[in-house]
Amino acid sequence: MRRVAIIGGGHTKFMFNSPQSGIEMLAEASMDAITKSNLKPKDIQAIYCGNVLGDFSEGQGMIQSYLADDIGCFNVPASRFEGACASATMAIRDAFMWVASGHYDIVLAGGTEKATAMGTSLATRTFAMFSDGRYEYPSGINFPGIFAMLAHLYSSKYNIPLKKLKETLALVSVQSHFYGMKNPHAQFQKEITVEQVLRGFTVSSPLQLLDCCPFSDGAAALVLASEDVAKKLTDKPIYFAGVGQASSGKMSAQYKYLPRLRAREVSVKQAYDMAGLEPKDIDVCELHDCFSIASLIAAESLGFADFGKAGELWEKGETKIGGKIPINISGGLKSKGHPIGATGASQVYDIVRQLRGDLVDEGRQVEGAKVGLVDTLGGDGVIVNLILKAD
Repeated sequence: MRRVAIIGGGHTKFMFNSPQSGIEMLAEASMDAITKSNLKPKDIQAIYCGNVLGDFSEGQGMIQSYLADDIGCFNVPASRFEGACASATMAIRDAFMWVASGHYDIVLAGGTEKATAMGTSLATRTFAMFSDGRYEYPSGINFPGIFAMLAHLYSSKYNIPLKKLKETLALVSVQSHFYGMKNPHAQFQKEITVEQVLRGFTVSSPLQLLDCCPFSDGAAALVLASEDVAKKLTDKPIYFAGVGQASSGKMSAQYKYLPRLRAREVSVKQAYDMAGLEPKDIDVCELHDCFSIASLIAAESLGFADFGKAGELWEKGETKIGGKIPINISGGLKSKGHPIGATGASQVYDIVRQLRGDLVDEGRQVEGAKVGLVDTLGGDGVIVNLILKAD
């Protein structure tokens, strides 16, 4: 396979109630990515985009075709990916494969979502469609409930008192908001305290309001190119070193493995093996923190801590800039926001900027970062992992 690089990216502000449509947001991010790649729309050979709820939130399907036409990529093949929160990461992984195979030289990949238009009630119901809708949802299970149960299982399995676990989870949210405050694209740009997290109202015990990510609108996009093309267009190409993807069945079918998610461990092993790297080689990570407990579970399966010990990373400040493994220096889903069809592309966008050294002025630069890991969880267990590397 050919080496594949990301040569440019675009990102809208993540927010409540964007005045733009999902297509308009993705067009803005896409044109920014194309321009920053020193290209024109006519140079794009294919488009891959993630979108989950456009049919419900806006009554709009076929966003991929309309996007292509709106930005001047006339008649190119355009495909839409749906893998819940991992939709855009799936799109980027497939785009990588098409370029690596030699079929295309330049492709556009990204995602968009306009979730807040639905309101809390409908959004909660539609999000729940990405767990089991036939048996689990009618029993009262939704995603806050799922991750609350995982928190209880985590507490029980690793013998961590629930009060202690809640205090550790609060540190996860506090760190996310600290870095989100520095990210101009973030939805929440306000610091919080442990006390504020613990005093918040309970969403699903033991998770408080500030343990949970928001509904969000936004888009992000990247341009991928073959190595030969990339070197002609930028002096800072960021290369794919490894990719992985795996899936699991409904949550109730995973009960023997919980609170670990087996799909993540399968997926990230694929990425590590392909890259010839280990967890200790990762300089910065953007992982899927839809709820604070998800950060601990992910950090362990990605190899950054022993099982049951990830909380110590946040307690000791090892997940901050200057720590052992800086995590979610973008603010993560918790503070930056979580427009589910765009989330994976946003994670990749931030890792690319870290590896290029572009975040010094924002006060979010991990010094010397050369290798970054992206981890995106979709629904009950679609996991995509990408390892990116500066040359």
